[in-house]
Amino acid sequence: QVQLVESGGGLVQAGGSLSLSCLASGRTFSPYGMGWFRQAPGKEREFEAGISWSGLSTYYVDSVKGRFTISRDNAKNTVYLQMNSLKPEDTAVYYCATQSRGRYDDGGSYEYWGQGTQVTVSS
Repeated sequence: QVQLVESGGGLVQAGGSLSLSCLASGRTFSPYGMGWFRQAPGKEREFEAGISWSGLSTYYVDSVKGRFTISRDNAKNTVYLQMNSLKPEDTAVYYCATQSRGRYDDGGSYEYWGQGTQVTVSS
């Protein structure tokens, strides 16, 4: 079992920045790829960013490329999502998850999920 706890969400004005963190505990963190997803009210959960276990490979959905940066610190069992130039449409609950197989942009590739952290971007 891996437990994931997200933090860093909040309310920010459009154009602002937030930094999300996801702390893992339980089983060894390093062998897992990690991903960030988000779910807006009334919408499906969507992939936003992923990172390989080494941190050398990263993946982003087109809508956040150039604005969001995913990174990880395996020594701290933590994955981060730096979000810049935030837009009102980025408002959602953000979840981190461990990726065990398959494509990074496929939610079915992920095994453990956090409880989510709310990000609200005002216009």
